[in-house]
Parts: sequence; structure tokens; C-alpha cells
Amino acid sequence: MTVSEAPETGRDAARPAASPDGWQPMPRAARRLFVLGNLLGFGLLALALLVPIGLLLRDTPLALPLALAVLVVLPAWGVWLAYRQYACTRWRLDAHGYTLRRGRLWQRETFVPRSRVQHLDLQRGPIERRFGLSTLVLHTAGTRHNAVATAGLAADDAEWLRDQLARWIEADDDDA
Repeated sequence: MTVSEAPETGRDAARPAASPDGWQPMPRAARRLFVLGNLLGFGLLALALLVPIGLLLRDTPLALPLALAVLVVLPAWGVWLAYRQYACTRWRLDAHGYTLRRGRLWQRETFVPRSRVQHLDLQRGPIERRFGLSTLVLHTAGTRHNAVATAGLAADDAEWLRDQLARWIEADDDDA
């Protein structure tokens, strides 16, 4: 069962169109979240690098150009990486379970069989709430990758996924 074959609910009409193979893209608002996160991280790294540049190259004419290059290049690279992260992140829910695919050069695909899902969490930080996003956390049976978090999901999609997976947990418990 793919997302399009899932039972109809009121939220299904607002769901983004999946590709023919069932992979769902991240919402546009997630791009802003990824950019803010990377901009903050790479910006702090750039600021931290100013200290050694200032201490080691204090009396050389290379200090100012290098400091300016670090302040511009690192945050710009972080923004570029955020756009790539956004473009290369997809999720899919089918009859077998939940799959999260990330990356282009170093691809990671995490599959959680429906029988391994133990419980589910929805997390919404202040920035995610501002953009209407949520993080879905699937807690699984086992020790390796005992939780799979998908940040940047549209709040409606995250709730829909949680509801679908919760029904699967209940159905699997009833079968046992």
C-alpha cells in the first residue's frame, strides 16, 4: 500500500503529490529550516575560526583577507549544502514500512519495517512551529538506529504519518 492507496482522511487532500514511485518531497518550508540550521552552524564555525586567524596571523597582511573569506565562504557553503539537503531528502510510506532517503553523493536510505515500530513522537520546536513543520520520531525495536527522526515534515504530513503508523502498531498488537 502506497501513500496514495492509504485510507482517505480529511488531510489527504492537502498532501503533496508523490512521484510515481511513491517518494514524497519535503515541503518548501523545510528548505528555510535547513538553511537557517546550516547558516547558524557554519556561521558559528566561521566566527570560531576568526580567533586562530587573529592570533596566528595578527601582524601579517593575510589576516584581514583570510578573515573576510572565512566569514563569507563558510556561511555561503552552508546555505548551498542546505539547498542540496532539501533537494535530496525524500520519504515514503508503503505497506512494508517507512523509508527515509537522504543525500546525493553519500546516499543513506533508512527503512523501518512496520513490525519494528514501537512508538512515535512528534516534536515541534519554536522555529519549526513558525514554519508549520514538525519532526516525526519513530522509535524502533532493536539497538542499532533505535530511533529514526525526520525533521522538516509539514505538520499535517507528520500527523498523518503518526496516525497511519499508530494504526499499524494497534493492528499488529491485535494480531499478536
